[in-house]
Amino acid sequence: CPAPSELRTANGTRICAQLYTNDSPYYDQCCGGSVLVVEPNADVPYMPHGWAGRASSLVVGTRCELTVWSRAGKKGKKKTFGA
Repeated sequence: CPAPSELRTANGTRICAQLYTNDSPYYDQCCGGSVLVVEPNADVPYMPHGWAGRASSLVVGTRCELTVWSRAGKKGKKKTFGA
């Protein structure tokens, strides 16, 4: 997985979080599969098509927080992740 401070696009723009579809009990095999990029200040009440229940690994960038809810539309239980 990339280090939180390394989350950047190809042109150097900062990324707040990356979610991945593949996970593993072995750290070096985590953060694989499809990638969902979360831009700074993004407010997304619904997961993009095909992503609901698929995120298995995530990395949150430095100076960012990622808050997720158990139900669509920012409903249900919530959890916040940081670097």
